[in-house]
Amino acid sequence: MAALSIRDLDDSVREKLRLRAARNGRSMEAEIRLILTAAATEDERPRNDLFSALTERFGRLGGVDLDVSDRTTPPRSADFDD
Repeated sequence: MAALSIRDLDDSVREKLRLRAARNGRSMEAEIRLILTAAATEDERPRNDLFSALTERFGRLGGVDLDVSDRTTPPRSADFDD
């Protein structure tokens, strides 16, 4: 395993990392390790389009069934002359 040293880290960033680690019940080292691992493997995850990302994020909340009637007229372009 590699060891890593980070120089010139702003004190406010260190404090935010400490608070985040405490909220998640981890040591600061474990929290930083998790953050770095997630950032390094981000490109390996498949990219989704916006609809898929929204469905994945909010799908478990349930959905709404809409009664949408079939189109009876052909679609037309917008008229902005008025």
